Amino acid sequence: MAKLRWGLIGASTIAAEHMISAFRANGGEAVVVMSANADRGASYAKKHGIARATTSLKELVESKEVDAVYISTTNELHRGQLFAAAAAGKHVLCEKPLALTLADARAMVAECRKHGVVMGTNHHLRNAATHRAMREAIKEGRIGKPLFARVFHSVYLPPHLQGWRLDRPEAGGGVMLDITVHDADTLRFVLDDEPTSVIAMGSHGGMGRAGLEDGAMGVIRFSQGLLAQFHDGFTTKYATTGFEVHGESGSLIGRDCMTQEPKGEVLLRTSSGDEALKLDHEKLYVRSIRLFQEAILGRGAPSATGEDGVKSLSVAISALKAARSGTETAIDLTV
Repeated sequence: MAKLRWGLIGASTIAAEHMISAFRANGGEAVVVMSANADRGASYAKKHGIARATTSLKELVESKEVDAVYISTTNELHRGQLFAAAAAGKHVLCEKPLALTLADARAMVAECRKHGVVMGTNHHLRNAATHRAMREAIKEGRIGKPLFARVFHSVYLPPHLQGWRLDRPEAGGGVMLDITVHDADTLRFVLDDEPTSVIAMGSHGGMGRAGLEDGAMGVIRFSQGLLAQFHDGFTTKYATTGFEVHGESGSLIGRDCMTQEPKGEVLLRTSSGDEALKLDHEKLYVRSIRLFQEAILGRGAPSATGEDGVKSLSVAISALKAARSGTETAIDLTV
């Protein structure tokens, strides 16, 4: 096992709630955290048992104590921070969306290749037992040819996560860059197919400011003919989440599965009746870090690569364009 020493670029909520414990569960440790605010960084380090805090990106990435970095700052900062880390020879796990433009996201992937470091995108949902079981069932032909998919991923954004997601377009706020990007990655993973175009509408339910959409619905067209419907939101306090795939000879019905927690269920429905798929639940981020460490050792790839991050971003950007133009919009998957 590669027992990685991690540098946190960003004193974030997701690192506190999920990533630090995932590092430790895999034998690693967060050894330094960087925050632009010195007091926040020091307080964060003390609270989470991190040895050191700094306000200097250069100091963090050039530290001999750091093997890999986890970037969880606001989206407009990712590119520069990743470039600094890659140039210093650090492996990089970056939050989604990778950047605000495809040009920047592609440059980030190219930079990690140039320096020979592993790059992963923190798309957690493909690590869920529900989605892995659905992918395998489709590969085994248990529903025949997939025809339609449906994702409902509308939630309530709690107050402590609102902030920039609702009022800073320059940071990548809005529901499509925050949630639709996850739908895109999960659909690509479960279906093992690539999207070609999308049509969408955004809505404004009173949370999004500065013209940012806080709800969205749309349809993604995939290369083998399947149509996938998505419903995303920040404003629905009582909605449940789900993921369905309907084929010529059966349906897969996932419930309570578009979540950060290791939970949910999948029902396979065919002419033989209903069957609950056996699920091997594991903490999503723990699995993500395990596969990232294995990739560093030359055994496989991160659960979601940098290339995956570019493709999911492309879907979200195309969905935004479609919502604003009212027309079906092509998705550019060039990496």
